[in-house]
Amino acid sequence: MTGFLLARPDSVVRADGVRTTFRDPWQAVDALHGGTAAITGAIPFDPRRASALVEPEKFSHTAGPWRPAALPELPRIRVVSEQPSPDEHRERVARLVGILADPAPPLRKVVAARSVSATADTALDPQTLAAYLLTRHPRANVFAVDLTPAGDTGAILVGATPETLVQRTGSSVTVYPLAGTLPRLSDPGADNAQAQRLASSTKNRAEHAFVVDWITERLNPVCVRLTVPARTQLVSTRDVWHLGTPIHGVLRDPAPSALELALLLHPTPAVCGTPTAQALEYITTHEEDRGFYGGAVGWCNSSGDGCWVVAIRSARLSADGLSLRAWAGGGIVAASDPQAELDETTSKLHTLLGALGIPEKRE
Repeated sequence: MTGFLLARPDSVVRADGVRTTFRDPWQAVDALHGGTAAITGAIPFDPRRASALVEPEKFSHTAGPWRPAALPELPRIRVVSEQPSPDEHRERVARLVGILADPAPPLRKVVAARSVSATADTALDPQTLAAYLLTRHPRANVFAVDLTPAGDTGAILVGATPETLVQRTGSSVTVYPLAGTLPRLSDPGADNAQAQRLASSTKNRAEHAFVVDWITERLNPVCVRLTVPARTQLVSTRDVWHLGTPIHGVLRDPAPSALELALLLHPTPAVCGTPTAQALEYITTHEEDRGFYGGAVGWCNSSGDGCWVVAIRSARLSADGLSLRAWAGGGIVAASDPQAELDETTSKLHTLLGALGIPEKRE
């Protein structure tokens, strides 16, 4: 695969071929201002690293959901390692809780992530993986992006994210952050109680507020009107409950493009932490390289319209299609519990691994 796919519940964007590549997203912004018809691709978790952005030869944006053809059977896929191990992840969370409980340092929240590596008996096709993800998660934003422009030749980022970073249509801007999570339960009554537990959780509501406050602070200067609901919403996926807040604004003229808005907001505290700069430094110092996990995937056209989603519930598929690495993370605050945080990442990993037939494993 050498193209781009972003399938949302109400639309599908596809791109093929390469006219120009951009590792620096601001060069892509300049190209759009200069008349480039469209930009597609991905921005890494650490915005200081190389992006995988493309001016494609062919670009299509169609209304309605993606309806893949019949799904071929997947080869056997086996988990071969976890980075870090479950025990080490609990230890990392415990250390973070100690740091965050100290009122002296500026850190108030850090997103701690872990990954699972798996191998397949025969090569996996990224479009087939995306189709399996869509079948399991029809309300998600399903994507497959070639990472070659960033120097990761032939590798593909695939995922099914529930979170929209930013969408721009004309002067209208929409952001829908998700932060604060609990795993879903199989019993309907217990699952409903779990949702209410999340809605009333002081820890999770505080974690969510960090994100909403950050986005509001960033968007206010570029909007003539910004509507931020006072109450959070419960958002469900197949595997987890989230707290979400739909934020709507009207942009000032001249309005920044969807790509510029994505760069203004990324990385949010939902994937990084608070304060952002210090959290980013902590993560890049103490964790394995996240690559494009927690980054942004999307598109922008020459009129500035476009959509960027948060690259969570995602995996990097190797160029030969025989191995993949999936990530999941959770926001750590002073009130976090290490075992609960491990359970949260396990449930989030199941979004992708479950679609591939890999059973959920709890420690």
